Amino acid sequence: MKRWWKWAIAALVLALLAAGVFRALSGRKAQQAALAANTQAQTVVELTPADLVAAVEQALQVGVPISGTVRAVNSAVVKARVAGEVQALVVREGDAVKAGQVVARIEPTEFRARQRQAQDQADAAKAQVAIAQRQLDNNQALVKQGFISATALDTSQANLNGAQATYQAALAAVDIANKAVQDSVLVAPMAGLVAQRLVQPGERVGVDARVIEIVDLRQLELEATLSASDALDVRVGQSAVLRLDADSARAPRTLAAKVARINPTVQAGSRSVVMYLALPTTEGLRQGTFLQGVLGTGAVTALAVPLTAVRTDKPAPYVQAVNNSQIVHLPVGTGQSGEHAGERWVAVTGLPTGTQVVRGSVGALREGTPVKLAPTLPTACGSLPPEGAAPCLGRPGAAASSVDAASNPAPAR
Repeated sequence: MKRWWKWAIAALVLALLAAGVFRALSGRKAQQAALAANTQAQTVVELTPADLVAAVEQALQVGVPISGTVRAVNSAVVKARVAGEVQALVVREGDAVKAGQVVARIEPTEFRARQRQAQDQADAAKAQVAIAQRQLDNNQALVKQGFISATALDTSQANLNGAQATYQAALAAVDIANKAVQDSVLVAPMAGLVAQRLVQPGERVGVDARVIEIVDLRQLELEATLSASDALDVRVGQSAVLRLDADSARAPRTLAAKVARINPTVQAGSRSVVMYLALPTTEGLRQGTFLQGVLGTGAVTALAVPLTAVRTDKPAPYVQAVNNSQIVHLPVGTGQSGEHAGERWVAVTGLPTGTQVVRGSVGALREGTPVKLAPTLPTACGSLPPEGAAPCLGRPGAAASSVDAASNPAPAR
């Protein structure tokens, strides 16, 4: 009897354990089914035509990447030629000046006093020349009459020569004083715009102190540096495509430039070569602007995609492509890179021609993610759209009410 109870209790325990295992397996299976359902019902990614680019053969401008700062070909710094207090400095940054225009003055009282002093000394020296000349004339007459010796005549001639030398020195001192007065007036050596005002009115400056800087923006150039090895392929006249990085509200701006000059020497510290690229006259471009781009040294035609579309977060580079409304990851081999339509492209291998590649601006997408293309915007009104194109809102002949009803349907009640 006791043995029967033992077997009954053991059977009950086994039944309870089996029921617990069955419930655990059922819960796990339900979780897996829910996870699979969520995976199947994941959100579809919507892409616009601008998010895709076709991998086709492109003519790439290959070359050497360059960057540098925009400089004005003609610029000048107005410096003080005499020491003194700055007066009448009225121009400020951005003001236009003409060649020869007075931009500032140095307080001239001291220089004018020295000018008068030098002139008075010159007048005194001139009077001494006149006295020495009369004395020489008198002694010449007396020598002829035998009243004085020839030695006295020689002394008179020496006195005249000394007086004339003193007078010439005094005239040179007058010239120096006049120049100091003229140097107290600072004029613009060229036409342009004031880039910097380095002193303020009433400030005392020394000789060679920088007062203002003037730049001429009518002719600009890019000062760029290259390594000695890259500079071997650079020649005067080669073209370059430069980019001006813009903010998020505007697209990057591209500029065409040509190599105008190449420095014949290598810089001692960096062992680099400086070259200068002539820039077109562009409204809004300023000195000090940073530009970067590619100096074209050749061209190549190859199957290419934008460089930003090639991803490297896997062991091998790949691109995100759209196939059967899903994202697929296709491995690619990369080759030469170059400029095309103001954008950096790279030659690739392993892609069929015409593959729709997702641009790098979209970001990383998981392989297998379903995608759909957003509908294109309606064409502008004024003429009937071509067959198959998106309808035109407000097309002639269509009532405004019907357009509004089509674009903004009333909610169902």
